[in-house]
Amino acid sequence: METPLAELERPLPFILTFQNLTYTIKTRTSKTFPSLLRRIHLASDGNSHPPRRTLLDSISGEAREGEILAVMGASGSGKSTLIDALADRIAKPSLGKGGIFLNGEPLESKIQKTISAYVMQDDLLFPMLTVEETLNFAAEFRLPRWLSASKKRARVQALIDQLGLRAAASTIIGDEGHRGVSGGERRRVSIGTDIIHDPILLFLDEPTSGLDSTSAFMVMKVLQRIASSGSVVVTSIHQPSSRILKLLDRLLILSKGSTVFFGSPDGLLNFFADFGRPIIQGENRAEFALDVVRELEAEPGGAEGLVQFYRSRTQGSVSALQDSPFIRPPSSASTLQAAITASISRGKLFAATTIGASSSSAAAGGKVPQFANPLHVEFAVLTRRSFTNTSRMPELFFMRLGSVLVTGGILATVFYRLDSSPRGIQERLGFFAFAMSTMYYTCSDALPVFLQERYIFLRETAYNSYRRSSYVLSNALVALPSLILLSLAFASATFSGVGLAGGPSGFLFYLLIILASFWAGSGFVTFLSAIVSQVMLGYVVVVAVLAYFLLFSGFFINRDRIPDYWIWFHYLSLVKYSYEGVLHNEFGEGGKCFVRGVQIFDTTPMGKMPEEMKEKVLAAIGGVLGVSISPETCLTKGMDILKQNGVTQLGKWWCLVVTVAWGFFFRVLFYLALLLAGRNKRR
Repeated sequence: METPLAELERPLPFILTFQNLTYTIKTRTSKTFPSLLRRIHLASDGNSHPPRRTLLDSISGEAREGEILAVMGASGSGKSTLIDALADRIAKPSLGKGGIFLNGEPLESKIQKTISAYVMQDDLLFPMLTVEETLNFAAEFRLPRWLSASKKRARVQALIDQLGLRAAASTIIGDEGHRGVSGGERRRVSIGTDIIHDPILLFLDEPTSGLDSTSAFMVMKVLQRIASSGSVVVTSIHQPSSRILKLLDRLLILSKGSTVFFGSPDGLLNFFADFGRPIIQGENRAEFALDVVRELEAEPGGAEGLVQFYRSRTQGSVSALQDSPFIRPPSSASTLQAAITASISRGKLFAATTIGASSSSAAAGGKVPQFANPLHVEFAVLTRRSFTNTSRMPELFFMRLGSVLVTGGILATVFYRLDSSPRGIQERLGFFAFAMSTMYYTCSDALPVFLQERYIFLRETAYNSYRRSSYVLSNALVALPSLILLSLAFASATFSGVGLAGGPSGFLFYLLIILASFWAGSGFVTFLSAIVSQVMLGYVVVVAVLAYFLLFSGFFINRDRIPDYWIWFHYLSLVKYSYEGVLHNEFGEGGKCFVRGVQIFDTTPMGKMPEEMKEKVLAAIGGVLGVSISPETCLTKGMDILKQNGVTQLGKWWCLVVTVAWGFFFRVLFYLALLLAGRNKRR
């Protein structure tokens, strides 16, 4: 019997199958003395393995193209863990002997990143971008460079209509201080940023959480449209309303990591009737099922009876999923690659990130690139997005500028027109130490920047929207213009007011060393923001470390007086190089005199003697030394001051170079921290 031609031409559906997924974690043990004794006792019995907790217990099921699979259960049932497992956010070796298959073939991480999307529960968006701009930037990241700008715009406009966001397209996202879109619209924008490339697989973690009934229903309607466009949609959901339940095609209900129901929502009636807990007519079936599960979980035996009832009722049917004709078609052409190619031919835009622009490469199953765009394109898009977002919050920069100007004004008036006397020299040293340390402390306000963007960064890099190196380069470039303006403001406010030496060339170096200090300080704070998770904790660390930098900078104690076991901190101090650089700039002219004749007594108890007495004492000192010392004799030059303060190892330009190098070094550390902290998989 021949197969009809229409059936042969019908594109293969995508079917996601998961079998026997098991996931356990080590439980945290108490640090109390009795628990330690118990662990010692277990170790003596040869049972030294730490106790483990099962989050998923042999979970099996399937989700099909054009349908929505909803995972339900009470808090702690394992919904989010299952979604993470399916979305490749848990390392596959940690899932026991189970497997995840797409059209019968094991789903590899590299392919899954390309053809899938994961939507987090929280809405992680830039607040000052409009809905349309947010989706446009997502298109720039996820769609390839060879796709024309008009096609990208068309994709964004089609997605706006698909998400029902046309009326809000020009509205900013907003935050606590800026009014923007509604909660439901924000959630749909979050979904849109992840499905811009039209993925085959879409995973969502409680997309209706925190929304009112109407907004939640609209979100689920959007998911239904996405599924009908040729995607497999898997979502966790807490407690669906009756009308949301009608949109769901399959339900997977969990209890403490075990399956208690899998099938069509219509099957709930017969299932619970056979279990002996019939659903009352007119009652929400999902709410009834969850109430029964919670009630059973509260009993001593838990929901084990319901779990065993489900397993006995479905004995063999779930384990046979892998042998389904939909999963493993007999034709040799019926492979996952064939299904992907057929999907591309129907216009799925994820093809832009999987196979080259030519149809021939698509037919040949071309190589899958890791990123949609080259590094310089990612860098340009990230920079443009950051500038757009920050330019709409100018108050942040002006507050920082105001702080720098106020600090510079106070310093200029307190240290107004310092002279070259011994007292003036000491005051200049104090000014430089305070001014240079202020540069680093001012940079601490950069700490929340990445902390606020951390989860946006994690979400976008989880599916290779851009490289981490692109983000680091863009982060540095975006910060640079504001650092230049802040440096110019502080240098202008203090240089002439304090009466610093060097003229125009001295001012130029003074400006450069301030800019280098801002650069190094912002690099240090940016790196720190990648390794701390809380703003307050970050501020505590910043203040403490910068205090140590100032302590070992050479102002409070000269280098040769620092104990050997602390000298390493002197060379790690960022303030050291800025401080020594401005001292060289101020006192580095060897011929300039700073202490003449009787000025040597100014900072001593003899400074109160009459001038005649000072001259006689000075002449007596000269007679003892065998030299002639007059009131005009130069006793201390600029280089002498540098030697007295131990500033002899590096010249001023080397101090500038080292300070700039510290800024680059910390940004390299920032990149390495992102590589380590950016791992999105549980083990």
